[in-house]
Amino acid sequence: MPEKMTKMRHDYLRHDKKFPHVWCPGCGNGIILGALIRAIDKIGLEKDDIVLASGIGCSGRLPAYVDFNTLHTTHGRSLTFATGIKLAKPELTVLTVMGDGDATSIGGNHFIHAARRNLDLTAIIINNQTYGMTGGQYSPTTPYGSRTATSLYGHIEQAFSIADLAVTAGAAFVARGTVYHVPALDRLIEKAIRKTGFSVVEVMSNCHTQFGRRNKMSDPVTMIKWLKDHSVTTEKASRMDPEALKDHFTIGVLADLEKPNYIEQYKKICRMAKK
Repeated sequence: MPEKMTKMRHDYLRHDKKFPHVWCPGCGNGIILGALIRAIDKIGLEKDDIVLASGIGCSGRLPAYVDFNTLHTTHGRSLTFATGIKLAKPELTVLTVMGDGDATSIGGNHFIHAARRNLDLTAIIINNQTYGMTGGQYSPTTPYGSRTATSLYGHIEQAFSIADLAVTAGAAFVARGTVYHVPALDRLIEKAIRKTGFSVVEVMSNCHTQFGRRNKMSDPVTMIKWLKDHSVTTEKASRMDPEALKDHFTIGVLADLEKPNYIEQYKKICRMAKK
């Protein structure tokens, strides 16, 4: 296994250019980077056939570390860039990585309509419940009552579920994992990439530097343990009383549907127009 991991790092990472990385020690982004390249290696994709786009934020630095075709785009707009790439080169495997604020705040409209169109894209959304890079402000997923840089006395807005939003908006595949359940996260990302249609993997992660230290979880171990203790598999959740599920979130595959794919339908329109 060590030899395989060494080869994987050499094959997929820009190890001679971009390291050491900029993330805080213990950040979940590194775990997610590892899960992504393991999933890609398991599928056997060629590096030149992959495009990874990101927006702004801590997660936006992830494409700098992988040796694929990569784009570091503007805030909230990685899905728009990914859409254009997929329409121009549908044979490519197009992935995006975004933070919770990047994807569902400034990028929320793009996210909803990418899911509605069922574009053949994979969106990995890292949910650390805050704006980590810009100072720890609250985001659309910040829990009610939490303290942030912009809610010093407790957050008074209700959070929404990224995964539930994706299901409602029409994504073909939706899953949620955590940076604690790493083997399961590898499998969820693999399934999402293999799926034809718009696939979303929400990854619950830790930001102990910004969110954690304001909420009595100032180190990564404490935050990751919180993720472990508050997550429930979809199988177990189906047997639990709704009251028992309060203050918990489900992990696993939340939706896996077969539905018309935008790229395929677009090709049909092009053929009809040429006639």
